Amino acid sequence: MDEALYWKKINKEDIRCELCPFECLILNIRTGQCKVRINIDGKLFSKNFLMISGLGFDPVEKKPLYHFFPGSIILSIGTIGCNFHCQFCQNADISQTDEFPLEKITAEELLEESKRNKSIGIAFTYSEPSVWIETVFAVAPLFKNAGFNTAMITNGYINPKPLADIAPLIDAMNIDVKSFRNEYYRNICGGRLDPVLKNIEYLVTKTKVFVELTMLIVPGLNDSEKEIEDFCKWVSNLRKDIPVHFSRYFPRYKMKIPSTPEETLIKAARIAEQYLYHVYTGNTSLTDYSHTFCSSCKNLLIKRHSYNTEIIGIKDGKCIKCGTPLSGRF
Repeated sequence: MDEALYWKKINKEDIRCELCPFECLILNIRTGQCKVRINIDGKLFSKNFLMISGLGFDPVEKKPLYHFFPGSIILSIGTIGCNFHCQFCQNADISQTDEFPLEKITAEELLEESKRNKSIGIAFTYSEPSVWIETVFAVAPLFKNAGFNTAMITNGYINPKPLADIAPLIDAMNIDVKSFRNEYYRNICGGRLDPVLKNIEYLVTKTKVFVELTMLIVPGLNDSEKEIEDFCKWVSNLRKDIPVHFSRYFPRYKMKIPSTPEETLIKAARIAEQYLYHVYTGNTSLTDYSHTFCSSCKNLLIKRHSYNTEIIGIKDGKCIKCGTPLSGRF
């Protein structure tokens, strides 16, 4: 274990964690909601510092990041713990437990793995990386200094100070917007919508982090035309060129609702393209919304089939036909 960041003492033994908006009051020998930040005799420690539950080399599109060095491979690592308790979590075996077997690893070993496998860098993913922030601080600078890229796949539920501290070390984030209704966040995930929206706005307008957004569409819960339209209008008011992914839900963990009809994803994508330049569907065999087109002349820029990616219409980050820049990193 390593001493954690972002907390303060309440009294001799009890502390207040200040990492995320829950700001858990943690009694001695107890953890916060995330299960990985523990109070030991009045000090907060990270139970999973540099401890991984899994490591793999994934297509960057699998994160999903479609405008971040498309067609590349990225080293992906995860741990245990999460500050949300989403009823549909597909990684509940690691996110909702503190008993999954972990392996100790060093930042140097991760960098060597990345070099050996010709990865573009590292993605903190699988479980929620913000509750693993001490490890991100230990690993990301080494990758950045070596000329590699860093990414976080996150629920975006973090307090402003730690987000501002970590942002200079991260090149890209895909943020899960669970719903555009606070009631959904409260009942299905155990959190609040507003901090997530404020963090997205901060990242897009105040930092150099490249942002893509994902919404998992669950039938009957967050699939109404009004909710999709409200979400897309909000995104477009930030930037119309933010890539947005609508992902297909499948029954997982505690949720038994039947999987999302593919027609629902198409409906959501058609609403979104009225407001946004780059709209995609995921967790599906549909190909209608897998390719990237120029926002100006509609020239095909990136062709995708599953995780096979072909860049055919970009040069120096611009459309080869009309010269319009494509948002992202290339």
